[in-house]
Amino acid sequence: MTGYASFEEFVVARRGALLRTAYLLTGNHHDAEDLVQSALIKVVPKWQRIEDRPEGYVRQVLARESVNRWRGRRWREVPTEVMPEASSPTSAENLDRVALLEDLRRLSPRQRAVLVLRYFDDLTEAQTAVALDISVGTVKSHTREALARLRNQPTAQREAAATPSTATASRPPASATP
Repeated sequence: MTGYASFEEFVVARRGALLRTAYLLTGNHHDAEDLVQSALIKVVPKWQRIEDRPEGYVRQVLARESVNRWRGRRWREVPTEVMPEASSPTSAENLDRVALLEDLRRLSPRQRAVLVLRYFDDLTEAQTAVALDISVGTVKSHTREALARLRNQPTAQREAAATPSTATASRPPASATP
């Protein structure tokens, strides 16, 4: 193949997997698409060198871009009282997906990247370390801390299950007489 035809084939073949990883890293479809696009833009100049085995390199750029974008955007975030486009998940699978995304958003970008690469992209500790340009020990500690943080932070779904509803709490027991 000449030129960048192999690059185009790679993008067509792996776009879904790259978008999934980016979505898990960002938590937003639009940001995920932007992240994949900016990562691929950075990969194009290096394509001739990496075209034999591009997957690891592209994943590395994707993870690093995610952390860099978060660092650059952190000071521009503006809190709002009204959440735009609040969706109401209906199925149990959607509830689990929403809970997972909420939990991932609570982690630091580096911890989120480590968990996504390790458990969703199924990379080894060594591959994750190479992708993020950190040591294997750092991957292990980020994984341990992130999992502990997820275990200790109640999700909205668990909070709702643990909190009694106000209708049953205000009602006297059936055996009570007025």
